[in-house]
Amino acid sequence: MSAAPLTIAIVQIPLPKRSRQAAIASALNTAPTYRALAPKGLVRKDYLNGPAGGGGVYTWRSRSEAEAWYDGDWKARMTELFGAEPVVTYYECAVTVDNIAGETIVRDGQ
Repeated sequence: MSAAPLTIAIVQIPLPKRSRQAAIASALNTAPTYRALAPKGLVRKDYLNGPAGGGGVYTWRSRSEAEAWYDGDWKARMTELFGAEPVVTYYECAVTVDNIAGETIVRDGQ
């Protein structure tokens, strides 16, 4: 039996690009919050910083767990914190190529 597909949530916040050092400092400051989300379904978070703004690529065990995190309160907090409304886009991830582990993972939910 294989596992169910994962959910990828791309969060984009339109902000001016920060310096690499500022982006790393901010990420390290908030990392404990995201580490604590493991029991709530967060598998991984990759922080983003670029000309289009910031945000993250989040891997969740399920869409329902992701949606529970990105609720109205979360959106209001992020908008107040950054002065810009975040945009969340969800994707199903049934196949992962993991070059570190040297494998291709298929999650077909059967």
